[in-house]
Amino acid sequence: MSTSPTQVDASSVRARRVSVTDDTLVVELADGRTLSVPVAWYPRLSHGTVEQRGRWRLIGDGEGIHWSDLDEDISVEGLLAGRRSGETPASLQRWLNARKSR
Repeated sequence: MSTSPTQVDASSVRARRVSVTDDTLVVELADGRTLSVPVAWYPRLSHGTVEQRGRWRLIGDGEGIHWSDLDEDISVEGLLAGRRSGETPASLQRWLNARKSR
């Protein structure tokens, strides 16, 4: 007997809790799963301080995570799909330069 995998609508999955270390972004989901991805996938997080990484808030009822200090938004759907930041090196450099001038 063959079975086919059940497809989950990623847009219905919600984050509940977030933690960020020097190396890892960990997102606990409302359905009980935990996602763990390298911080290096998100350069703004990797350049943020411990305090900045700790100041996150859920957006869209848990559809995403926002770090206002770092001007970073990450969607749960993107995490589930394994998508890294799409920021270009030029954009990241402008952001880093702006941070230095503050």
